[in-house]
Amino acid sequence: MLPIFALLLLFADEAPETIDQALKRFVQVFAAVKANSADPISPQQAIFEGAIPGMLRKLDPHSVFLDTDHFEQLKDMEKSTRKGFGSIVSLLPGRVIVLQTLPGTPSARSGLSPGDEIVAINGIALDRLEVEQLVQLLTEARQHQVRIDVRRQGNARLLPLMLTPEDVEAAAVDRAYFLKPLIGYVRVTSFESETGQQIRDAIEKLGGPALKGLVLDLRNNPGGVLGAAVDSASLFLPPGSTIVSVRGRSVKGDTATVPEGAKPYTFPMAVLINGKSASASEIVAGALEDLKRATIIGEQSYGKGLVQSVFNMSQGTGMALTTAYYYTPAGRSIQRPLQGQLEKATAAGLGGIRPDIVVRPEAMTRLRGFLDANAIFTTFGTEWIQRTKPRITPEWELANPMMDEFQSWLSERNIRPGLGEWSVDREWIRNRLHQEIFNLTLGVAQGDEVEARRDPVIRAALDAITTKQ
Repeated sequence: MLPIFALLLLFADEAPETIDQALKRFVQVFAAVKANSADPISPQQAIFEGAIPGMLRKLDPHSVFLDTDHFEQLKDMEKSTRKGFGSIVSLLPGRVIVLQTLPGTPSARSGLSPGDEIVAINGIALDRLEVEQLVQLLTEARQHQVRIDVRRQGNARLLPLMLTPEDVEAAAVDRAYFLKPLIGYVRVTSFESETGQQIRDAIEKLGGPALKGLVLDLRNNPGGVLGAAVDSASLFLPPGSTIVSVRGRSVKGDTATVPEGAKPYTFPMAVLINGKSASASEIVAGALEDLKRATIIGEQSYGKGLVQSVFNMSQGTGMALTTAYYYTPAGRSIQRPLQGQLEKATAAGLGGIRPDIVVRPEAMTRLRGFLDANAIFTTFGTEWIQRTKPRITPEWELANPMMDEFQSWLSERNIRPGLGEWSVDREWIRNRLHQEIFNLTLGVAQGDEVEARRDPVIRAALDAITTKQ
């Protein structure tokens, strides 16, 4: 058996100067480890799970080796369809509550209804799981047929339902409506190959060039395909404008510009971003900010401005490698400095997109946090709808008697906030209750429109657009 000092001698020479020398040294180390390690070691452990990931980890946090399973997941993520059941749910610690089932999907066909609570999946009780564990379990469940146990208001017994996942189209533009007459709102959740066209279609449905303003919401948008970001920014910038440049050791200053002949929209714009806006979202926001085309509102973006090239490797594996960085038209680096790179950050920027107007979400009070965390609005709304069977239209407004009824309902369950707490949060409670009634009757899209009324970031965007008119 080799003593430890003999193994260390393998590294005692000068650093290797060629790839051949480095590979020879690696083979020597691997042979010594394989022959003398206290426990058996396989090439899979040493190379695919050890040496290669370790080498890439030294480069940056985003360069990774992808085994067969992860490589397949990456390719699935590039599709605009996902396996799923077609339901929109609210996730709370230990609770999954259905808000909406989409027509013609497995959830709708199974009889799942808004207000139903999923209490178990394939026999696994959900009441002790944290939100992250619920997300993981639901993600896994979408791959195969599952049995769910459902608690429905007014039924003492749990309802067992079987659901088989199907391909469900994942629209990148999931909201488009008016905030005020001829001032539109469009929310983009990701940048897929068809996102630019989806944004154009949404704008045209709202009035196209006749709009007096547009709020483009890129909050919580993790990005996606570069081409989609270029297509989307080209909808609003003059032909020939620089959108983004790419610089790297093997990439010699490639620049993406608006195509000649483009006919951009010219109405005033505001773009909303936050700390979860990344990658392609930052490319679009950075271009519109640098070229003075839109007011950027919200919080500083994430700062993911690196080019990831995916390489096919042997045996169904792959590698995602950082090969370049993105820069805004003004030359600002979108990528926040990686570990060890802070000293290199200069006037080119510290990464991310800084908003022109900083606006943060409304603060969460103790009462608001308690009501949301315990699904109070969904529970009350479901009971109220079943009992009163109201006729809810988009014009419906929540009247004061219903607020009094809700307060009494809370008191019967020993939830009695102080007068001061209730006064401070009364209008927020009214808005959330209104939103939940719409979620359960008209769908989550209508509920989101109610939420937008109180959103301070959207209100700031409306003010910014109004001053430009």
